[in-house]
Order: sequence, then structure tokens, then C-alpha cells
Amino acid sequence: MEFLKKHSALLVLGAIIAISSFYLGFNSGEKSLSIPVVDVDNKTEGQPINVDFAPFWKAWNLLNEKYVSASTTIEKVGNQEKIWGAIKGLANSLDDPYTVFFPPVESSLFEADVRGNFEGVGMEVIAQDNTITVIAPLKNSPSAKAGILAGDKIIKIGDKTTSNLSTEDAVQLIRGPKGTSVTLTIFRSGVKEPFEIKVIRDVIDIPTISTEELPEGIFVIELYNFSAQSPNLFRSALREFILSGNNKLIIDLRGNPGGYLEAAVDMAFIVVRVMMCSTII
Repeated sequence: MEFLKKHSALLVLGAIIAISSFYLGFNSGEKSLSIPVVDVDNKTEGQPINVDFAPFWKAWNLLNEKYVSASTTIEKVGNQEKIWGAIKGLANSLDDPYTVFFPPVESSLFEADVRGNFEGVGMEVIAQDNTITVIAPLKNSPSAKAGILAGDKIIKIGDKTTSNLSTEDAVQLIRGPKGTSVTLTIFRSGVKEPFEIKVIRDVIDIPTISTEELPEGIFVIELYNFSAQSPNLFRSALREFILSGNNKLIIDLRGNPGGYLEAAVDMAFIVVRVMMCSTII
């Protein structure tokens, strides 16, 4: 008690300093969340009425100020990548598996796939077990001619290792203009050491349709995808069916991953036109 009596003034002064420090720190934190966003253009262009974007920009500023990467080797995420990520989150908020957002690079890859042709090496790959595995090279493609086999593991693309690459990242690195080359380092089961294969890129036409005649007047059209080329190819296949003299048609869609909705609708109308002269099963 004697100590408190002698030093009460100091204790009161200390309490005032502590409260003041807390108040100033709180205000400083509040102000840090309201610092104007810089290096981002068109922040309000097209902004809908009655939508409060303040929480978004507060979170943006907070992440810019406080975030520290767990690794020094990971490249810093730029503002544009953050915008693409925010739009992905907006699309995901709808909880609809058929509504997705593709940034420009992924969008170009997707459009090439549904077009039915692109410039690359012609093989299916997938990222698994920290490497890129070849599912299968397309028949007569540059990859098949270079000697790449199903099951090969691509451990390097050029000078870049594939241990942390996604399938999309690998596809982006492997594809390129016709006539250019890409060197792939391959690990193959039964071969002791990895080896390199140099592949010259070319225009790759993805198989879309095949036809087959079966006994008892059955004609089969196997459709692998709904690309931009599918309606014209399907029309040609139907013409082949009509000229074949067969009277039963099977349209085989097994394993078809989908594609352009417009292409599927166009093909449905084409089918309706031939239903009157055929038995469709």
C-alpha cells in the first residue's frame, strides 16, 4: 500500500499512456484499411448500384500490407492475378459446376480445344504424383512420331521441372507455334536413366467423328466431342449413312466430354431431319 501511495501519480500517468497508445494504434489500423487503392485502373467503372465494394477493397489493402509468403521462391502475385482470382471467386459463389471463369491464357487454351485444332505436339497429359504423365499421344501426331509413349512421365519441359506444375501449366508450356520445338525430359518404365526427346510442334486436329458399318443395316457414328467443326463433320457423316443404304443409325456419345452448346443444338436439329427415314437407337 505504501508503494501505491508513493507512486500513484506514476501509475495514473502509465495508464493514460497505455490507453492513448491503444487508441492511436486502433485508429492507425482503421486508417490502414481505408488507404486508397493504387495501381488498379477502372476501380468503379461499371459498378452496379447498391453494391458496397468497401469490404473488398479493405481486404485488398489488408492483404497487401500484412501478407507474407511462406516461401521465398514463389513469385509475387501481381494485381491482375488478384483480380482474376476475385472473379473466379465471384463465379464460384454461384455454386454451379457449369459456371466457371477462365483468365486470358486458360481461355485461349479452352477455345483452341473446342475449336478442334491447335498448335502443339498432340498428346493427352495429366498432372499426378508430382509429375506430368502422358495418357496417350494422338495417332500420327508429332509426339507419336517423336517416340513418346503412353505412360511416359515428363519430368522437365525445356529447363523447367514439372514437380509442381498443374496440367494447365504443362499444356501452356508444351503448346506453341507450328515449326517451333520443345524438348521433353522423359522417364520411362524399364529405362534406367531419363532421356530427352525433341518434338517439333505442328497444327493438331483433334479427332471428332468416326463412322462404321455393322451387320443388319446398322450404321454407327461415334462422336468424340462437340467442337466448332462437329456440325459440318456430323452432316457429312449423316450423308454417308444415307448413301450407304443402311436403315438403322447409332449415334455413340460414350466418353464425349462435351464442348460447344451451339454445336450440340445444331446437330440435334440435323438428327431430327433424318428421323423420318431411319430407325435411331
